[in-house]
Amino acid sequence: MTTGFLTDERTFWHTTGEHALVLPVGGWVQPPAAAGHAESPESKRRLKALMDVSGLSARLDVTTAPAASHEDLLRIHPAGYLQAFKTMSDARGGDLGTEAPFGPGSYEIAALSAGLALAAVEGVLNGRWSNAYSLSRPPGHHCLPDHPMGFCLLANIPVAIEAARARHGLGRIAVLDWDVHHGNGTEAIYLDDPDVLTISLHQEACFPPDTGGAGVRGAGGSNINVPLLPGGGHKAYLTAMDRIVLPALARFRPDIIIVASGFDANGCDPLARMLASSETFRVLTARLKAAAADLCGGRLVLVHEGGYAEAVVPFCGLAAIEELSGHRTPVEDPFLPLLTAQQPPADFDALQDRRLADQAKAVGL
Repeated sequence: MTTGFLTDERTFWHTTGEHALVLPVGGWVQPPAAAGHAESPESKRRLKALMDVSGLSARLDVTTAPAASHEDLLRIHPAGYLQAFKTMSDARGGDLGTEAPFGPGSYEIAALSAGLALAAVEGVLNGRWSNAYSLSRPPGHHCLPDHPMGFCLLANIPVAIEAARARHGLGRIAVLDWDVHHGNGTEAIYLDDPDVLTISLHQEACFPPDTGGAGVRGAGGSNINVPLLPGGGHKAYLTAMDRIVLPALARFRPDIIIVASGFDANGCDPLARMLASSETFRVLTARLKAAAADLCGGRLVLVHEGGYAEAVVPFCGLAAIEELSGHRTPVEDPFLPLLTAQQPPADFDALQDRRLADQAKAVGL
C-alpha cells in the first residue's frame, strides 16, 4: 500500500497580513511571519519537518502538483470573483470577504493549494496511491463560491471533486469535515446535491457562529451536521464517529471519502475550546480507513484545513498520517499526557452522549 503526500514550499509563502505593510513582499521575496495572525505557515512547516526527521516522509510518495487551472476553478467559483481575487493579489493584497486576508501572490498560491487537493484525489482514483494526504494552504472549507471566509480563499475540496467528476465521471462522494469549525462552504456548495454527502463534526456555534445546526439536511438528507458541545474531548469525537459518521457512510456507500482534515479541535488550540488529542485523530483516521476499505476500495483522501497551536498540530497530523500509511514512527507526543488528563468529567460525556443519540435518531441512524 502506498500513501501519497502532496506538498509544496510555495504554499508556506501565502501571507495573511503583509498587504498592509510597506514591504517588497512577493515574487522572490518570502513574506515574514504574519504578525500575530493565527493562519501562519508554522504549524504546517513543523508537521512536514516532524515527518522528515521521524522518517515517515521516507515511507510515503512525497510529491507536488500543478496549480488548479482556471477551468478547474470556474467549476466552483464565478469568473468575476476569480478576477477580483487575482487583481487584488497582483497588487498588495487585501480582503474580499469575512476574515480572509491575503497578501501579494496569494491567488497563485491558493490555486496551487487547490491543485494539491485535486492531485491527491486524482492519484487515488487512478490507482497511483491507495490513499493520500494533501498539505494544502491556504485552507478551503469556509470558502463560498463568491465569498472567501475564515482564512479560506478557494474551495479546495469542491474544486477537486468537480475536477474528478469531469475527468472520471465520479459518482457518489462523501466529505467528512473534522475541523473544529463548521464546514459551511462545502455544505453550501453541495447542500442540494444528493450525490455528495457532507458531514461536519464541529464545536457548536464557534465559527461561523450562525451556521452548522443539526437541522440543516439538504436534498435527500445529503448534509449532516454534528455540533459538539464546547469542552468535548476524545470520547465525544469517537462517539460521534461511531454513532453517526460511520453509519451514515455505510448507508450512503460512497465511491471515495474525502476528509477536511483540520486539527484545531486539539486541546491547546487558540481558536476553539475542545479537548481532542493526537490520539483522537489517530483513532478517527484508523476507523475511517477501515470504513473506506469496506465501502469504496480504500479510496480515502485527507486535505489539510485548520489547526493553530503550532507545537501541537504536528503531532496530531503525524498520528493521522501514520495511520493513513500504516507506518509508525518512534515519535512520542509530549502533549498527550496533558490532554489525556484534562478530558471532561463523566457527567459531561453523558450529556454529550444523549445529544449525539438524539442527533443520530433525527437523521435516521
